Amino acid sequence: MRTLEYRGFGADGHHARGLVDALSAKEARDKLARTGIFAERLWPARRPLRCSTEQRATLYRELSSLLAAGLPLAKALDAIVSAPDLNALALVAAGMRDDIREGKSLADSMAGASPSVTEFELAIVEAAERSGALAPMLDELASFLEEQTVLKDKVQNALIYPVFVVTLGICAGIVMLGLLLPRTRALMSGINISEPALTRFMRGLGAFLGRWGAPFILLLSAFAVWLARRLRLDPEFRVRCERHLFRAPWIGRGYTLLINVRFASTLSVLLRGGVGLVDAIPLAGRATGSRWVAILARREAESVRHGSRLSDAIRRIPPLAEQLSGWIQTGEAGGEMTRLLDAASARHRQHWERFVSRSLSVLEPILILLIGGFVLLVTLSVLLPLLSLSQAVAPR
Repeated sequence: MRTLEYRGFGADGHHARGLVDALSAKEARDKLARTGIFAERLWPARRPLRCSTEQRATLYRELSSLLAAGLPLAKALDAIVSAPDLNALALVAAGMRDDIREGKSLADSMAGASPSVTEFELAIVEAAERSGALAPMLDELASFLEEQTVLKDKVQNALIYPVFVVTLGICAGIVMLGLLLPRTRALMSGINISEPALTRFMRGLGAFLGRWGAPFILLLSAFAVWLARRLRLDPEFRVRCERHLFRAPWIGRGYTLLINVRFASTLSVLLRGGVGLVDAIPLAGRATGSRWVAILARREAESVRHGSRLSDAIRRIPPLAEQLSGWIQTGEAGGEMTRLLDAASARHRQHWERFVSRSLSVLEPILILLIGGFVLLVTLSVLLPLLSLSQAVAPR
């Protein structure tokens, strides 16, 4: 049994489109014909589709609710596919359902159904399947993605005004550099007046940008594409870049907080679900989304297997060593590891949200000041020659 997507006409002559389960195209056409639909075209529904973070959170939430109600995984996915609106979510669920029927795990089916699914989500789902707590962990995953969506919306909304100001300032600067400044030079060409240094500098800057601006943008775009491809295909290069990113000022602090949130929350859920500590550590490392942390977590899991304490192992993972190791040491001493991990995750999440808010509050005035200063310099470079010209031609 596989899922096919169809397009055709209903009995009333209107266009029809949807999904149908069948063993072959002939059976699918017969099944649709019995419902009054003539299938003009049939094709496999199993194809990778991109889904937004909000769509994936909805999928996990609905799947969690259906599993908690007692439905088997394939039946739960079937209920999602049967939703009235045909969209990317239903198509992704259909591909996952077909893979589940073929015996694949939910994590493997998710990876094949949508390239938008992150390593963090796959690690959470794989851990949930191992622990047998799929429904609650999917619910927690949905909550985490929803929080990220809300935070992303806050960031985007906060950046609307600075982006508008930056765009307006750049447009004003281009107009003044490209139109007004050359005309000012033409006015002064017949008069023996020395051009101000600021005007000469801005005129040279305008000429440079006019000649090399477009090639520079193309080169920068090509570098960004190459870097993204290299990070995806070269694990060692990605690890080196992540190590530098953790040490970067300001950005490294925010990235470290996010890694701590993901590691602590995932490890807590795994231990609460019955996964052994040695198996939970590498899974929590994968859930961070950092390949470097995942490698270190896998190495330290072996040290825990050979008798090392978890707090000592975490101290040997630099991004987690600063604060998380202290929480874990307290949990080991008090025998309340999961509760302390939850508290650590909540604390780091608060720090992460505060970091983002402060970054945005600092970024906005900096952008406005930079663009305002640039526009001011361009304006002065236009006005200073005019003032010199007016003084030269004024009667004495």
